[in-house]
Amino acid sequence: MKKTVSLVLGSGAARGNAHIGVIQAIQERGYEIISVSGCSIGSVIGGVFAAGKLEDYSEWARGLDKVRVLRMLDMSFRHGAYIKGDRFFQVISDMIGTPNIETLPIPFTAVAVDLLNQKEFWFNKGSLIDAMRASSAIPSIVAPVQLNNRVYVDGGVLNPLPIIPSVSAGADYIIAVDLNGPAQELTTETLVEKSNEPEWWSNVKGLFGKQRADDELEVRSVNKNSPETWGRLQTINMMFETMQESLTQYKLAGYPPDLLISIPKDFAAFYEFWHAAELIDFGYDVATKALAELESPKETFYSFPKGY
Repeated sequence: MKKTVSLVLGSGAARGNAHIGVIQAIQERGYEIISVSGCSIGSVIGGVFAAGKLEDYSEWARGLDKVRVLRMLDMSFRHGAYIKGDRFFQVISDMIGTPNIETLPIPFTAVAVDLLNQKEFWFNKGSLIDAMRASSAIPSIVAPVQLNNRVYVDGGVLNPLPIIPSVSAGADYIIAVDLNGPAQELTTETLVEKSNEPEWWSNVKGLFGKQRADDELEVRSVNKNSPETWGRLQTINMMFETMQESLTQYKLAGYPPDLLISIPKDFAAFYEFWHAAELIDFGYDVATKALAELESPKETFYSFPKGY
C-alpha cells in the first residue's frame, strides 16, 4: 500500500516553481498525495496540481522568458500602481477551467488574509480561481481581492507555511516546502552572469532594482544585500520576506512537519519567473534527497537541507 502525504506549499513568488519539482519527486517515489494546503504561489501550484493540470503548467512555466514575464505585468497606475494579475490568471483559467474547490479530486485549502477582519482565512470551497487570487495578492504589489464584502491579501502576511490545514487529512507524512529557507553558500560564478540583455529590459527592471550604468556584470543574488541597487518593489519584497521567515519559524515550532524541504531564499528573486526550469529541477533534486532520508531508519522529524 502506498504511503500517503499531506503536502504544504509555502509562499515565495517565482521560487514557487520549485514546488513543481517537489511534487514530481514525491509521486515518482510512490507516495500518494491525499491533501494539499498552500499559500500565495503555493496555492497556485497546489490548486493546479489538485485540478490535475500540473504537467500543463510545468510546460508553460518552462517556456517563460523575460519578454513573456513582462507581458504578464498588467499594471494599473489608476489604482495604486498594482499588478492586477488578470493576464496570469487568464492563463490558469484556460488551463484548468473554473472548478469549485469541493469538486477537486484532492482536498485543497488556500490560505489568505482577511484584511478588514485582520485574520487568517481558509478557502476550502467555492471558486478555485478566486481562492488562488486571494491567497497570492502580495501587499503593495498585487491588487487586493474583494469577495463577499471582504478584502483579501496574500496569506503569507500571517501564515507563509500553512501546516495546520493539512493535519486533519490523517496522512502518513506531512511534507512542507518552505521557499524562504536560509541563503545558500553561493560562489562568485553562481552570483554573477554576463549582462547581454537589451537596454529596454534593463529600464523595465528598474521597477524592481536599480542598475549602475557603468556595471558590465549583472549581479542577481548579490544585489539583494546591496540596498543602493534596490527598487521600490524589491524593498517591499525584502521586508515581506523578512517577516515571512520569522513567521515560518514560529509555525514550525508549533506544528513541525514530518519532512521540511527548504528552498534557499536567494536561489531566485521574487520576480524571476524566467528561471522556472532551474527551479523545477532544483526542487526535484532536493526533494529526492530529502525523501531518501525520510525513508531511512532515523528520527521521525527531518529537515532538508540540514541545519534548518
